Amino acid sequence: QVQLVESGGGLVQARGSLRLSCVASGRIFSINAMGWYRQAPGKQRELVAGITSGGSTNHADSVKGRFTISRDNAKNTVYLQMNSLKPEDTAVYYCNAEVRVTLDYGLGLDDYWGQGTQVTVSS
Repeated sequence: QVQLVESGGGLVQARGSLRLSCVASGRIFSINAMGWYRQAPGKQRELVAGITSGGSTNHADSVKGRFTISRDNAKNTVYLQMNSLKPEDTAVYYCNAEVRVTLDYGLGLDDYWGQGTQVTVSS
């Protein structure tokens, strides 16, 4: 019922910056929390940053002070501004959203994931 599409990933040098975007579309009634996760090869997926519908945020200690999550509710979009990138940030980054969806018979609530976007930081 809902699709999340990430963009903005790519190859960047250490100390550089990238901005990831994730746009939700589909049968959306409202979006609650949104977040960014990442997964490096051989490692578990981890939460990078999350943001509530009201704009409250949390960031993983490993990215605090360097990454900033934000959202535009009118556009159903969440962003991740990544500054001072390090090689350790290399991973596939996934967007997640808890969405209240419109169904033919009423409403539902579920988590949705984007397809992921590769971020590679070279030294």
